[in-house]
Amino acid sequence: MNTLSQNSFYGVGKLVNTHGLRGEVRVTPTTDFPDQRFRKGNELYLFHPTLSEPLKLKIASRRPHKNFEIVSFHGFEHINDIEKYKGGELKIPAEALMELEEDEFYIHQLVGCVVVTDEGEELGKIVDVMQPGANDVWVVKGKRGEILLPYIDECIKEVDITNKRVVCHLMEGLL
Repeated sequence: MNTLSQNSFYGVGKLVNTHGLRGEVRVTPTTDFPDQRFRKGNELYLFHPTLSEPLKLKIASRRPHKNFEIVSFHGFEHINDIEKYKGGELKIPAEALMELEEDEFYIHQLVGCVVVTDEGEELGKIVDVMQPGANDVWVVKGKRGEILLPYIDECIKEVDITNKRVVCHLMEGLL
């Protein structure tokens, strides 16, 4: 049996509940590209604690609904077919990642980057990226504790994903 590594997959949504009796599910998207990721005919992989290997799913239908995506999968025509997978993570393989514009990054590329100030002081590493609204906020943990850096031009001066290094300007009030 060929075991797929969860590290070579990236989350695009969480299966939070069923929707009706015809096998539809309510998915909370965790992608900036829900129209592409949940398009009819696309393949996703379901990771769930009850599965020894990810389950390959093909999207049969999709429609946006409030903050969710209502999705059905081929071969799952009834609520009883899919209900046992509530709480599962829907993921795509690494080779399905989309090309991003310049100055756009996937969260997994940023996590682990060392952050230094424009004066040369090492602040720590990026451990998370929050998306509260207007702009992303990068969570940096280091000697000074936790620092929240807004992803804005005045603060983030240089991002070098290849060398896992970010240069920032500490604006007044950030510490």
